[in-house]
Amino acid sequence: MKRGYWYIILTAVIFSTMEIALKEVSGSFHPLQMTFTRFLAGGLFLIPFAVRTLKKKRASLNWKDLPGFLLLGFVGMVLSMSIYQMSVKEVPASVVAVLFSSNPIFTAVLAFFMLKEPIRRNQIAALLLEIGGILAIINPFHTSLSPYGVLLAMISTLLFAVYGVMGKRRCARFGGVVVTCASFLCGGAEMLFMILFSRLPMVNKWLAGSGLELFANIPLLSGYSWNTLPWMLMICIVNTGLGFACYFKAMEETSAQETSLVFFLKPVLAPVFAFFILGEVISWNMGLGIAFILIGSLLALLPGLRAVQKLPKTPGA
Repeated sequence: MKRGYWYIILTAVIFSTMEIALKEVSGSFHPLQMTFTRFLAGGLFLIPFAVRTLKKKRASLNWKDLPGFLLLGFVGMVLSMSIYQMSVKEVPASVVAVLFSSNPIFTAVLAFFMLKEPIRRNQIAALLLEIGGILAIINPFHTSLSPYGVLLAMISTLLFAVYGVMGKRRCARFGGVVVTCASFLCGGAEMLFMILFSRLPMVNKWLAGSGLELFANIPLLSGYSWNTLPWMLMICIVNTGLGFACYFKAMEETSAQETSLVFFLKPVLAPVFAFFILGEVISWNMGLGIAFILIGSLLALLPGLRAVQKLPKTPGA
């Protein structure tokens, strides 16, 4: 098996433990504090990879690129990932993991409207299957899940798809690892500004009085202990930094279509890890939803994978 596939498997395993690690410390850290720490550390970890990519592409960043990366960081980190972190507190980690794995299909639909990319029949069928899988997991008629938590997970998934589509043109110019690193660092800086701003007495009082306690007096360094430190290191270094590094190494060794198999494997692996580590039960509707999402993901990926297999096996292919 070629090296790129090992990167795909490793990425899928790392990404599948993300929600579990977040669940373990969700009661110790503020959701926005966690988002800030995770992506600032992840961005710093990716800097050497980003510098190497820029040298390979003979490209450079300048101040004119900053507004675009600030917007990416705001949508992807400040909005999407903060809401994602909030959803992990409300519903089981396995549910969030499976729902979030449907984001490639939302990306295809958004690319059709935002980038005028064609949407194929298999993608429409995949989207319907994904929706069926989501409904099966939620089980709206006999649900024990928090509707608020499910809504947060879906909003986060949709916003992350918007982030992906917005960053697509920049990926063609700078490379995916550069775009990810820059957006992580910009998002982390924006989160830091938000945290410091929320701690101003007048702002804190106004937010608390307006029913926005979540955004008032956001902690920066609280919650750390010898019990939470290993999980935080795993979240920041392994899940975020190393996970995205392996993801882009897989992209270099294989193709974008093959690398997206990560989101095909995650709905299978995440509930299994959640069962053994957190004791979360895999219910019948959860299993049915996973099956729908897997079939939908495979249906969306098959044409691209077949096209990749037909390419000539040469160094420049």
